[in-house]
Amino acid sequence: MASQPPRAESVALLAKLEAALKRRGIVTDEEIAQKQASADRANPMTGARMVARAWIDPEWRALLLRDGTAAAEAMGISMRGNPPLGVLEDTATVHHLVVCTLCSCYPRAIIGYPPHWYKSSAYRSRAVREPRAVLAEFGTVLPAGVQVRVLDSTADFRWMVLPLRPEGTEGWTEDQLTALVTRDHLVGVSLPDAGSKASRAA
Repeated sequence: MASQPPRAESVALLAKLEAALKRRGIVTDEEIAQKQASADRANPMTGARMVARAWIDPEWRALLLRDGTAAAEAMGISMRGNPPLGVLEDTATVHHLVVCTLCSCYPRAIIGYPPHWYKSSAYRSRAVREPRAVLAEFGTVLPAGVQVRVLDSTADFRWMVLPLRPEGTEGWTEDQLTALVTRDHLVGVSLPDAGSKASRAA
């Protein structure tokens, strides 16, 4: 679903805020432009590359799980001005689902802009109350023995999921693995599949 255009009053409020920050010397036009350009460049492929590297490089995986922000910076992704990034490792017995119950906090620096459904009140409330039902609507049906752990992204801390590497991907290159990972995998609503169209195209 396409994102809705911002309301006129929201645009006007943002313009007033930017003007006030510039008057006080807190931010410059150049800094605002750089931040906007960085946000526009961000997309799920960045997070996908981080996951793919974690699947094939144990040392990188350890860094990613210990300090997601440092791992992103090590890949040349500027995290300046962004909240800390935590990375949630899925296992055979635990699956993670990310939600922002208050609004739409999201690791934009590494995944890009959040989809419309992530910001919807339905997802934000139901992901907490009935996560398995929400996952099923995305086509993700987990075995009864797998615990679903829901994590709340906030203004102070953002989360990304490190999904399980699919079986059948032994010997794949980092580029092939990157093509396998989508935005939905990075927030935990779906699971990577070695037989997916994305992987066959890599």
